[in-house]
Amino acid sequence: MPRAYTASRLEFQNRRFRGTGGVSANNREVGFRPAFIDHSTGIIYCSRNPDGTLAPCHRLDGLPPELVEARDAEGRVTALKGSVEAGFVRNGRFFSREEAAAAVAREKPV
Repeated sequence: MPRAYTASRLEFQNRRFRGTGGVSANNREVGFRPAFIDHSTGIIYCSRNPDGTLAPCHRLDGLPPELVEARDAEGRVTALKGSVEAGFVRNGRFFSREEAAAAVAREKPV
């Protein structure tokens, strides 16, 4: 069973992909939206704020309860199911962070 997807894992990925198209700030202008995919169902979820509006970056708190594995004492999401991956969606297709970074590099050469 894959390990749970946590806020610290999300932070690690943001640091790892800083400066590339693998983060929202660097891929938004070419049509990517932050999203999550549940590999056990194939369903893609756009990242949302707790009030349901689209989020400009990856947020754990706006995801549906069926993806949530743990919450803290205040009710904030601290872990998602291990089958969940953060990435991006564009034109209905899910891109991993690696795929988004590569696509942005091809489309926006330095």
